[in-house]
Amino acid sequence: MGGQFIYRLVLRKGGRVPERVSNHSTSSTPATENLNSYDIAQQQFDTAAQYVPELPAGLRDWLRGTMRLLKVEFPIECDDGTVKIFSGYRALHSRVRGPGKGGIRYHPEVSADEVRALASWMTWKCAVADIPFGGAKGGVICNPKELSRNELRKVTRRFITELGDSIGPHTDIPAPDMNTDAEVMAWIYDTYDMMHSGKNNLPVVTGKPLTMGGSLGRREATARGCLFVTRRAIEQGAVPGLQSLRGARVAIQGFGNAGSYSAELFAEAGAKIVAVSDSTGAVKADKGIDPKAAFAHKKQSGSVVGLPGSTTITNNDLLHIDCDILIPAAFENQIRSDNVAGVKAKVIAEAANGPTTPAADKALFQRGIPVLPDILVNSGGVTVSYFEWVQNIENEHWSEQRVNEYLREKMEAATDAVLQMQLEIKDRNGVSVDLRTAAFALAIKRVTSVALVRGIWP
Repeated sequence: MGGQFIYRLVLRKGGRVPERVSNHSTSSTPATENLNSYDIAQQQFDTAAQYVPELPAGLRDWLRGTMRLLKVEFPIECDDGTVKIFSGYRALHSRVRGPGKGGIRYHPEVSADEVRALASWMTWKCAVADIPFGGAKGGVICNPKELSRNELRKVTRRFITELGDSIGPHTDIPAPDMNTDAEVMAWIYDTYDMMHSGKNNLPVVTGKPLTMGGSLGRREATARGCLFVTRRAIEQGAVPGLQSLRGARVAIQGFGNAGSYSAELFAEAGAKIVAVSDSTGAVKADKGIDPKAAFAHKKQSGSVVGLPGSTTITNNDLLHIDCDILIPAAFENQIRSDNVAGVKAKVIAEAANGPTTPAADKALFQRGIPVLPDILVNSGGVTVSYFEWVQNIENEHWSEQRVNEYLREKMEAATDAVLQMQLEIKDRNGVSVDLRTAAFALAIKRVTSVALVRGIWP
């Protein structure tokens, strides 16, 4: 079926899409708190930007918005012969420091505001990690559980075809995200390669299978980065009342890629996993949970609930469990003004994107509970994606040991830089700020310095 079914929208800086992402929360939310991801992202930017004296007003307005937003609509012939129309987005926030970088997700609640927020967070995440990428994000509105693998392949190939040359190895580089995996990345690569034959197109997408240019260590990278950042913050004295990971009690909300590998890696580092959860519920065990046993149970039964030796609780109960380290590794807006008072952890390490709202951030800061922010904690994934991109360009294949060592160096350097920025803001302005504000300020400063050197074209 032809292009007459396709609708494109290009939104330049300063535009506004009157669309709202619905909240994935597991309990009722207060009507007074704005949970729109894009509004939260802009609020976080505004809070930090005031501490970046190098940032001119005009540049501030530009970095606050979205560089480009594409919307495409396309038909797919399903397995039963019917034709369905799918909609997808690709947002590009910034290319100041390098190509746009960000995942593609498949979910019924993908929206323009969601991908714009996530694209901006990618810009700041890459800047905090000090890798030469900007920020992007995309998604298709669909429920993958209702589609066959063949239908998902068709959706992927048609979506990438409609994005056309808006993506590329040196312009905008997709990656896995919610409900997309290495096989989907292989389809993305193959589609792009068919349209751009005769070139080394492997760097157009990261998170690929190992057999076609993927990187060792990529699957565990987000969780491993979370471990490195949390351990470094503890070693640097940034977590009052906690001196070591060894023996620390850890609760993890979400048991997908980031959550399950975090459980395994933190346990290997000597921590005790006392609670885990997935979309169906949560379990706790004061004596500790074996992550491998939990993973095997979930694989067999479809849920962590019912794990032998554990007690069933709710996802909201997990957020309030008595623990040292709380790792939200699920959806956005999980710790909010209506449930933050019950948080008992000594530190929160955000493996998910946007799990803590601004109101909850403020309450936790006032209570002296540090939040290691998402743009620092979960930047391990995009860092190893950068390593994959470099390997593809250079036609190399690094050992897993080399990847993990480089990742450790990057994560520890980023953590140190954020802690140092927090001190600098206090020394320069006489005010104490939380670690999220410090991380955003560091990222904005790094992007600003490049933007000012590059100047405005033409």
